[in-house]
Amino acid sequence: MTDKPQGKKSIASRGIPSSESLYFPPYNSNEVRRFQDNSEVPTRNLWSLEEVVNFVFPKKYQEKYHDIALSFLHLITKKVRLNGSDIASFVSENRISKATFYNRVLPRLRRVGIIKIERETIVPVEGKRKFRPMRITLSKTFGNYLMKIGDSWLAIVDDARSRE
Repeated sequence: MTDKPQGKKSIASRGIPSSESLYFPPYNSNEVRRFQDNSEVPTRNLWSLEEVVNFVFPKKYQEKYHDIALSFLHLITKKVRLNGSDIASFVSENRISKATFYNRVLPRLRRVGIIKIERETIVPVEGKRKFRPMRITLSKTFGNYLMKIGDSWLAIVDDARSRE
């Protein structure tokens, strides 16, 4: 019998929440451009911004978020740094729902490490109201995170093969 200790609650597993997951289509599908040869040696080609965004917001399942994120990342790759007014004009010019952008797209890009959001607290001379303007920049965290996973896995495979 599997009695649970009193006072310990269990969480029903419903899988990984979509907000905390990345999309990995089968490595040999048409959705992913070849990245290795038949000997498992990486190819030298790089994926485009659209191909990278597809891992975070898969066009197949989240087309609207994918398109918004792609447009936003095209803008930030051109300007490198965006402030609150740049973001507000991006949202209004592209007729994007503020709720969708600020509650879905922006937090996800930040959470996976594609962008970095910094805020600066400014207190006016009059001291009436302070405000915290937002500054968004590109971040290497997403790439570093995935490289660490990849390098660790390659080391595990190499170690296992070396013991054959």
